[in-house]
Amino acid sequence: MLLENTFVHHVHFWLHDKADKQQLIDGLNTLLPIPHIRQIHIGVPAETFRSVVDRSYDVSLLLLFDGPAEQEAYQVDPTHVYFAENYAKPLCSKVVVADSVNVHG
Repeated sequence: MLLENTFVHHVHFWLHDKADKQQLIDGLNTLLPIPHIRQIHIGVPAETFRSVVDRSYDVSLLLLFDGPAEQEAYQVDPTHVYFAENYAKPLCSKVVVADSVNVHG
């Protein structure tokens, strides 16, 4: 099934300390009630070992939005701001975001 009218926000987190993985996951779960999010997936690296697979991150967050406006609203939502300040920034040594939109035509 082709996803249409979808803004994808994919975030990978690298922890300072691997022992903080559950704390970061707990923080990501606080994002669930944000109304701008269409769908959410919180994950860890799969047991796939092909040369093109990057398994170096600790936790990932995949969010689907109806469009750029919803993603922008998510960015300033107080719950997201709290997560970034109290979980992502103190626990993570690196955060990489990949945003994408549908190709039309």
